[in-house]
Formats: sequence, C-alpha cells, structure tokens
Amino acid sequence: MEELPGALGTSASLALRLGQAIFAVASLLFMCLDVEFYSYTAFCFLVTIMGLVIPWSLTLAVVDVFSVFIKRPARQHGILSIVVIGDWVLSFLSLAASCSTASVTSLLLASEGFCDAKLCTRYQLSAAMAFLSWFLSLSSSLFNLWLLPSV
Repeated sequence: MEELPGALGTSASLALRLGQAIFAVASLLFMCLDVEFYSYTAFCFLVTIMGLVIPWSLTLAVVDVFSVFIKRPARQHGILSIVVIGDWVLSFLSLAASCSTASVTSLLLASEGFCDAKLCTRYQLSAAMAFLSWFLSLSSSLFNLWLLPSV
C-alpha cells in the first residue's frame, strides 16, 4: 500500500491535526475573551463545536505521533471508518458554526449600538479561525476518505 500524505498515521496528518487544534483554540480564545457571547446562540454553538474539535484533533494527533514514531500506521478498516465519519461530522458542524458566527457578527456590525467595534472584531477573528480549522478538518477527512477503499 502506498503512503498517502495527510492520511492517518503520517507526519502530514499530524501537522493537519495540530493545525486544527491550534485554530480551534484560537477561535475559542477570541470568542471567550468577553462574556457577552452567551447572548447569541450562534456564538454558543461555535464554542461548543470548537470544544469538541480540540479533543478530537488532539486525540488523533497522539495516534499520529505514535504511528510516526513506531513507523507503522494504524490502517485498520474499522478505525479508519470511524475517523472518516468523525472528521466529516465535525467538519460540517464547524463549517455551520463558523458560518453562523460570521453572519451574526456581520448583522451585529450592520445594526448600530449592538456591538462595539473591538468586540465585533474579536468575533470576526473567531469565525476566521473556525473557518481555518474547518478547512484543515475537511482536508484531513478527504485524505482519509481517499485511503479508505484501499484498506
């Protein structure tokens, strides 16, 4: 079986997982610097989904570190199927959360008096970090989906 960069158990997958976790943490930090995000459901949804992405990405990063160091990737059909399904679900949820956060933030910016410029900038940065986390999650799931039929 050929080595597919970005698939589970490779160093590229480790980089993708760490990038997902870093961008998800950055999204949480930008969102949670102020307590006012509890007023909007879209912001709470983003915090919840990024809170799920972080342990998922870090757990799979540990699997990647283990696979890279022992030079034997974990390529069993059942495990890879669970990873692909989990990546797809979290990918779509993080896309939904980042889109809803971006739309609510633009609505708050359009309405006068609802959002301070500094606060809305933080919300926009949080949505941008969530989009970047989504992109890495989607690319990781596509690499693993590509590898799934050959296992």
